[in-house]
Amino acid sequence: MKLLKLIFTVCCYILIVNCTPKKQQSLTVLQFNIWQEGTVIKDGYNAIINEIIHSNADLIALSEVRNYNNTNLNERLIASLKEKGYTFYSEKSEDSGILSKYPIIDQTQIFPLKNDHGSITKAIINVNGTEIAFYSGHLDYLNCALYLPRGYHGSTWKKLDAPITNLVEIEKINLQSQRDDAIKSFIEDAKNEINNGRIVIYGGDNNEPSHLDWTEATKNLYDHNGVVMPWNISLDLEKNGFIDAYRNIFPNPVTHPGFTYPANNTAINIEKLAWSPDADDRDRIDFIYYYPDSRIKLNTSKVFGPKGDISKNKRVLENTHDVFLEPLNIWPTDHKAVISEFTLNIK
Repeated sequence: MKLLKLIFTVCCYILIVNCTPKKQQSLTVLQFNIWQEGTVIKDGYNAIINEIIHSNADLIALSEVRNYNNTNLNERLIASLKEKGYTFYSEKSEDSGILSKYPIIDQTQIFPLKNDHGSITKAIINVNGTEIAFYSGHLDYLNCALYLPRGYHGSTWKKLDAPITNLVEIEKINLQSQRDDAIKSFIEDAKNEINNGRIVIYGGDNNEPSHLDWTEATKNLYDHNGVVMPWNISLDLEKNGFIDAYRNIFPNPVTHPGFTYPANNTAINIEKLAWSPDADDRDRIDFIYYYPDSRIKLNTSKVFGPKGDISKNKRVLENTHDVFLEPLNIWPTDHKAVISEFTLNIK
Protein backbone atom coordinates (compact mmCIF):
# COMPACT_ATOMS: atom_id res chain seq x y z
CA MET A 1 0.00 0.00 0.00
CA LYS A 2 2.83 2.41 0.89
CA LEU A 3 4.49 1.60 -2.43
CA LEU A 4 1.26 2.34 -4.32
CA LYS A 5 0.91 5.67 -2.49
CA LEU A 6 4.51 6.56 -3.35
CA ILE A 7 3.99 5.71 -7.02
CA PHE A 8 0.75 7.73 -7.04
CA THR A 9 2.49 10.74 -5.44
CA VAL A 10 5.40 10.62 -7.90
CA CYS A 11 3.02 10.35 -10.87
CA CYS A 12 0.99 13.31 -9.63
CA TYR A 13 4.16 15.38 -9.20
CA ILE A 14 5.34 14.58 -12.73
CA LEU A 15 1.91 15.41 -14.10
CA ILE A 16 1.82 18.75 -12.27
CA VAL A 17 5.33 19.71 -13.41
CA ASN A 18 4.66 18.79 -17.03
CA CYS A 19 1.27 20.49 -17.12
CA THR A 20 2.37 23.70 -15.41
CA PRO A 21 2.57 26.34 -18.16
CA LYS A 22 6.02 27.79 -18.70
CA LYS A 23 6.48 31.54 -18.48
CA GLN A 24 7.43 32.87 -21.87
CA GLN A 25 8.51 36.22 -23.21
CA SER A 26 9.78 37.69 -26.44
CA LEU A 27 13.51 38.42 -26.75
CA THR A 28 14.58 40.53 -29.72
CA VAL A 29 18.26 40.65 -30.65
CA LEU A 30 19.84 43.29 -32.90
CA GLN A 31 23.26 43.24 -34.55
CA PHE A 32 24.11 46.80 -35.55
CA ASN A 33 27.25 48.24 -37.17
CA ILE A 34 26.93 51.95 -36.34
CA TRP A 35 29.67 53.21 -38.72
CA GLN A 36 32.03 55.17 -36.50
CA GLU A 37 29.28 55.96 -33.99
CA GLY A 38 27.14 57.65 -36.63
CA THR A 39 29.71 60.37 -37.35
CA VAL A 40 29.93 59.71 -41.11
CA ILE A 41 26.26 60.55 -41.78
CA LYS A 42 24.77 63.94 -40.93
CA ASP A 43 22.72 63.55 -37.74
CA GLY A 44 23.85 59.92 -37.68
CA TYR A 45 24.08 59.64 -33.89
CA ASN A 46 20.45 60.67 -33.41
CA ALA A 47 19.50 58.24 -36.18
CA ILE A 48 21.19 55.44 -34.20
CA ILE A 49 19.07 56.31 -31.17
CA ASN A 50 15.89 56.46 -33.23
CA GLU A 51 16.57 53.14 -34.96
CA ILE A 52 17.38 51.39 -31.68
CA ILE A 53 13.97 52.45 -30.41
CA HIS A 54 12.37 51.52 -33.74
CA SER A 55 13.88 48.03 -33.60
CA ASN A 56 12.33 47.32 -30.17
CA ALA A 57 15.43 45.22 -29.49
CA ASP A 58 16.22 43.88 -26.03
CA LEU A 59 19.86 42.94 -26.64
CA ILE A 60 22.02 44.91 -29.07
CA ALA A 61 25.47 44.01 -30.39
CA LEU A 62 27.25 47.16 -31.59
CA SER A 63 30.18 47.38 -34.00
CA GLU A 64 32.53 50.36 -34.46
CA VAL A 65 32.45 51.74 -30.93
CA ARG A 66 35.13 54.46 -30.86
CA ASN A 67 34.55 56.64 -27.76
CA TYR A 68 35.54 59.72 -29.74
CA ASN A 69 36.81 62.88 -28.02
CA ASN A 70 37.37 61.13 -24.70
CA THR A 71 33.69 60.33 -24.31
CA ASN A 72 32.11 57.01 -23.39
CA LEU A 73 29.64 55.88 -26.03
CA ASN A 74 27.86 53.64 -23.53
CA GLU A 75 27.10 56.59 -21.26
CA ARG A 76 25.95 58.73 -24.19
CA LEU A 77 23.62 56.02 -25.49
CA ILE A 78 22.08 55.36 -22.07
CA ALA A 79 21.50 59.10 -21.50
CA SER A 80 20.06 59.71 -24.97
CA LEU A 81 17.67 56.78 -24.68
CA LYS A 82 16.64 57.83 -21.18
CA GLU A 83 15.71 61.27 -22.53
CA LYS A 84 13.24 59.49 -24.81
CA GLY A 85 11.85 57.40 -21.97
CA TYR A 86 13.79 54.14 -22.45
CA THR A 87 15.96 52.39 -19.88
CA PHE A 88 19.02 50.52 -21.12
CA TYR A 89 22.18 49.16 -19.54
CA SER A 90 25.68 49.29 -21.00
CA GLU A 91 29.30 49.33 -19.91
CA LYS A 92 32.31 50.95 -21.52
CA SER A 93 33.94 48.95 -24.30
CA GLU A 94 36.12 49.45 -27.34
CA ASP A 95 35.31 48.54 -30.96
CA SER A 96 32.53 46.08 -30.09
CA GLY A 97 29.87 47.00 -27.57
CA ILE A 98 26.68 45.84 -25.89
CA LEU A 99 23.43 47.58 -25.04
CA SER A 100 20.72 45.80 -23.07
CA LYS A 101 17.24 46.42 -21.67
CA TYR A 102 18.18 44.03 -18.87
CA PRO A 103 20.85 44.39 -16.17
CA ILE A 104 24.42 43.44 -17.05
CA ILE A 105 25.95 41.22 -14.37
CA ASP A 106 29.46 41.26 -15.79
CA GLN A 107 31.23 42.37 -18.97
CA THR A 108 34.59 41.35 -20.40
CA GLN A 109 36.49 41.49 -23.67
CA ILE A 110 37.31 37.92 -24.63
CA PHE A 111 39.17 39.07 -27.76
CA PRO A 112 40.51 42.56 -26.97
CA LEU A 113 41.15 45.08 -29.71
CA LYS A 114 44.80 45.30 -30.75
CA ASN A 115 46.13 47.25 -33.73
CA ASP A 116 42.63 47.46 -35.20
CA HIS A 117 42.33 43.71 -35.81
CA GLY A 118 38.86 43.33 -34.37
CA SER A 119 37.36 42.42 -31.01
CA ILE A 120 34.68 40.42 -29.20
CA THR A 121 32.94 41.67 -26.06
CA LYS A 122 30.87 39.47 -23.74
CA ALA A 123 28.22 40.43 -21.22
CA ILE A 124 26.38 38.18 -18.80
CA ILE A 125 22.83 39.52 -18.78
CA ASN A 126 20.03 38.69 -16.35
CA VAL A 127 16.76 38.43 -18.28
CA ASN A 128 14.11 38.03 -15.60
CA GLY A 129 16.12 35.35 -13.79
CA THR A 130 17.60 33.64 -16.85
CA GLU A 131 21.26 34.35 -17.54
CA ILE A 132 22.36 34.92 -21.13
CA ALA A 133 25.96 35.11 -22.30
CA PHE A 134 25.65 37.72 -25.04
CA TYR A 135 28.58 38.39 -27.35
CA SER A 136 29.24 41.31 -29.68
CA GLY A 137 31.84 40.88 -32.41
CA HIS A 138 33.50 43.29 -34.81
CA LEU A 139 36.10 41.19 -36.56
CA ASP A 140 39.27 42.03 -38.46
CA TYR A 141 38.55 43.97 -41.65
CA LEU A 142 41.97 43.31 -43.21
CA ASN A 143 42.79 40.41 -45.55
CA CYS A 144 39.10 40.57 -46.42
CA ALA A 145 39.16 37.68 -48.87
CA LEU A 146 35.62 38.13 -50.14
CA TYR A 147 37.06 40.75 -52.51
CA LEU A 148 39.58 38.40 -54.16
CA PRO A 149 37.19 36.52 -56.49
CA ARG A 150 35.78 39.91 -57.40
CA GLY A 151 39.16 41.14 -58.60
CA TYR A 152 40.18 43.37 -55.68
CA HIS A 153 42.83 43.20 -52.98
CA GLY A 154 41.47 42.40 -49.53
CA SER A 155 43.48 45.00 -47.60
CA THR A 156 44.25 47.84 -50.03
CA TRP A 157 41.11 47.40 -52.19
CA LYS A 158 43.18 48.07 -55.29
CA LYS A 159 42.04 46.36 -58.44
CA LEU A 160 43.90 43.14 -59.24
CA ASP A 161 45.12 42.06 -62.66
CA ALA A 162 42.58 39.23 -62.50
CA PRO A 163 40.15 37.74 -59.96
CA ILE A 164 41.63 35.12 -57.61
CA THR A 165 39.42 32.03 -57.73
CA ASN A 166 41.78 29.35 -56.40
CA LEU A 167 40.31 28.13 -53.09
CA VAL A 168 43.70 27.40 -51.54
CA GLU A 169 44.94 30.92 -52.29
CA ILE A 170 41.72 32.52 -51.03
CA GLU A 171 41.85 30.56 -47.78
CA LYS A 172 45.55 31.33 -47.30
CA ILE A 173 44.92 35.06 -47.52
CA ASN A 174 41.74 34.80 -45.46
CA LEU A 175 43.61 33.09 -42.61
CA GLN A 176 46.15 35.91 -42.53
CA SER A 177 43.44 37.94 -40.83
CA GLN A 178 42.64 37.51 -37.14
CA ARG A 179 38.98 36.69 -37.71
CA ASP A 180 39.49 32.97 -37.17
CA ASP A 181 41.48 33.66 -33.98
CA ALA A 182 38.63 35.79 -32.63
CA ILE A 183 36.00 33.15 -33.40
CA LYS A 184 38.11 30.42 -31.81
CA SER A 185 38.22 32.57 -28.65
CA PHE A 186 34.45 32.97 -28.81
CA ILE A 187 33.80 29.24 -29.28
CA GLU A 188 36.08 28.30 -26.40
CA ASP A 189 34.52 30.86 -24.08
CA ALA A 190 30.97 30.04 -25.19
CA LYS A 191 31.47 26.35 -24.43
CA ASN A 192 32.29 27.27 -20.83
CA GLU A 193 29.16 29.40 -20.62
CA ILE A 194 27.04 26.57 -22.04
CA ASN A 195 28.50 24.20 -19.45
CA ASN A 196 27.62 26.78 -16.80
CA GLY A 197 23.98 26.60 -17.90
CA ARG A 198 23.76 29.92 -19.70
CA ILE A 199 22.08 30.64 -23.03
CA VAL A 200 24.58 31.81 -25.65
CA ILE A 201 23.84 34.37 -28.38
CA TYR A 202 26.37 36.12 -30.66
CA GLY A 203 25.88 39.15 -32.90
CA GLY A 204 28.65 40.45 -35.08
CA ASP A 205 29.99 42.18 -38.15
CA ASN A 206 32.28 39.32 -39.13
CA ASN A 207 33.80 40.93 -42.23
CA GLU A 208 33.62 37.47 -43.78
CA PRO A 209 30.78 35.75 -45.67
CA SER A 210 29.19 32.40 -44.91
CA HIS A 211 29.77 29.06 -46.62
CA LEU A 212 25.96 28.82 -46.63
CA ASP A 213 25.92 31.72 -49.13
CA TRP A 214 28.83 30.80 -51.42
CA THR A 215 27.32 27.59 -52.76
CA GLU A 216 26.88 25.78 -56.07
CA ALA A 217 23.62 27.64 -56.48
CA THR A 218 25.28 31.06 -56.16
CA LYS A 219 28.68 30.42 -57.76
CA ASN A 220 27.77 32.44 -60.85
CA LEU A 221 26.02 35.24 -58.96
CA TYR A 222 27.33 38.44 -57.36
CA ASP A 223 30.76 38.13 -59.01
CA HIS A 224 31.61 34.92 -57.16
CA ASN A 225 33.20 33.91 -60.47
CA GLY A 226 32.51 30.21 -60.02
CA VAL A 227 33.85 30.04 -56.46
CA VAL A 228 32.18 27.73 -53.94
CA MET A 229 33.97 28.82 -50.79
CA PRO A 230 34.12 27.02 -47.43
CA TRP A 231 34.52 30.20 -45.40
CA ASN A 232 36.35 29.44 -42.17
CA ILE A 233 34.33 31.31 -39.56
CA SER A 234 30.89 30.06 -40.52
CA LEU A 235 32.18 26.49 -40.87
CA ASP A 236 33.81 26.60 -37.43
CA LEU A 237 30.63 27.93 -35.87
CA GLU A 238 28.48 25.33 -37.59
CA LYS A 239 30.81 22.46 -36.64
CA ASN A 240 30.55 23.56 -33.01
CA GLY A 241 26.77 23.57 -33.04
CA PHE A 242 25.99 27.28 -33.47
CA ILE A 243 23.03 28.25 -35.64
CA ASP A 244 22.97 31.11 -38.14
CA ALA A 245 19.62 32.74 -37.31
CA TYR A 246 18.89 34.26 -40.73
CA ARG A 247 19.85 31.13 -42.64
CA ASN A 248 17.85 28.99 -40.24
CA ILE A 249 14.71 30.91 -41.19
CA PHE A 250 15.66 31.41 -44.85
CA PRO A 251 17.90 28.52 -45.99
CA ASN A 252 17.94 29.45 -49.70
CA PRO A 253 20.72 31.98 -50.50
CA VAL A 254 19.30 32.58 -53.99
CA THR A 255 15.81 33.68 -52.97
CA HIS A 256 16.98 35.19 -49.66
CA PRO A 257 20.61 36.36 -49.97
CA GLY A 258 20.18 38.63 -46.94
CA PHE A 259 22.78 41.16 -48.10
CA THR A 260 24.03 43.42 -45.33
CA TYR A 261 26.88 45.18 -47.13
CA PRO A 262 27.30 47.55 -48.87
CA ALA A 263 23.98 49.18 -48.05
CA ASN A 264 22.51 51.88 -50.28
CA ASN A 265 22.60 54.81 -47.91
CA THR A 266 21.13 57.68 -49.89
CA ALA A 267 22.36 60.20 -47.30
CA ILE A 268 25.95 59.96 -48.59
CA ASN A 269 27.83 59.95 -51.87
CA ILE A 270 28.24 56.58 -53.50
CA GLU A 271 32.05 56.92 -53.47
CA LYS A 272 31.94 56.45 -49.69
CA LEU A 273 30.03 53.18 -50.11
CA ALA A 274 31.74 51.43 -53.03
CA TRP A 275 35.06 49.80 -52.09
CA SER A 276 35.30 47.74 -55.28
CA PRO A 277 33.52 49.98 -57.80
CA ASP A 278 33.77 47.66 -60.81
CA ALA A 279 32.47 44.63 -58.94
CA ASP A 280 29.24 43.31 -57.50
CA ASP A 281 30.39 42.78 -53.92
CA ARG A 282 26.98 42.44 -52.28
CA ASP A 283 27.33 40.02 -49.42
CA ARG A 284 26.03 38.96 -46.01
CA ILE A 285 28.72 39.71 -43.45
CA ASP A 286 26.58 40.64 -40.42
CA PHE A 287 25.17 37.79 -38.36
CA ILE A 288 23.27 36.59 -35.33
CA TYR A 289 24.21 33.11 -34.09
CA TYR A 290 22.82 31.18 -31.16
CA TYR A 291 23.43 27.84 -29.51
CA PRO A 292 20.38 25.55 -29.42
CA ASP A 293 18.78 25.47 -26.00
CA SER A 294 15.38 24.23 -24.83
CA ARG A 295 14.77 27.62 -23.24
CA ILE A 296 14.86 29.60 -26.50
CA LYS A 297 13.10 29.28 -29.81
CA LEU A 298 13.89 31.35 -32.90
CA ASN A 299 10.73 32.84 -34.43
CA THR A 300 11.79 35.40 -37.03
CA SER A 301 14.88 36.96 -38.54
CA LYS A 302 14.98 40.06 -40.73
CA VAL A 303 17.32 42.41 -42.51
CA PHE A 304 17.07 45.81 -40.84
CA GLY A 305 17.88 48.70 -43.13
CA PRO A 306 17.23 50.16 -46.58
CA LYS A 307 15.99 47.93 -49.40
CA GLY A 308 18.95 48.74 -51.58
CA ASP A 309 22.61 47.99 -52.17
CA ILE A 310 25.65 49.20 -54.03
CA SER A 311 26.74 47.09 -57.00
CA LYS A 312 29.27 48.08 -59.66
CA ASN A 313 29.21 51.66 -58.45
CA LYS A 314 25.44 51.94 -58.79
CA ARG A 315 22.55 52.08 -56.38
CA VAL A 316 20.43 48.98 -56.95
CA LEU A 317 17.35 47.33 -55.47
CA GLU A 318 17.40 43.61 -54.71
CA ASN A 319 15.05 41.39 -56.64
CA THR A 320 14.80 38.96 -53.75
CA HIS A 321 12.33 37.65 -51.18
CA ASP A 322 14.26 38.91 -48.17
CA VAL A 323 12.18 40.15 -45.26
CA PHE A 324 12.98 43.72 -44.19
CA LEU A 325 12.42 46.04 -41.31
CA GLU A 326 12.90 49.36 -43.08
CA PRO A 327 14.39 52.38 -41.30
CA LEU A 328 12.40 55.40 -40.18
CA ASN A 329 14.21 58.15 -42.07
CA ILE A 330 17.97 58.65 -41.86
CA TRP A 331 19.94 55.39 -41.90
CA PRO A 332 23.19 55.95 -39.98
CA THR A 333 25.48 53.34 -41.52
CA ASP A 334 26.91 51.65 -44.61
CA HIS A 335 25.80 48.24 -43.31
CA LYS A 336 22.36 46.79 -42.89
CA ALA A 337 21.62 45.31 -39.50
CA VAL A 338 20.17 41.92 -38.61
CA ILE A 339 17.29 41.51 -36.19
CA SER A 340 16.04 38.19 -34.78
CA GLU A 341 13.14 37.56 -32.43
CA PHE A 342 13.14 34.61 -30.02
CA THR A 343 10.70 33.18 -27.51
CA LEU A 344 12.41 32.76 -24.16
CA ASN A 345 11.21 30.39 -21.46
CA ILE A 346 11.98 32.12 -18.18
CA LYS A 347 12.04 30.94 -14.60
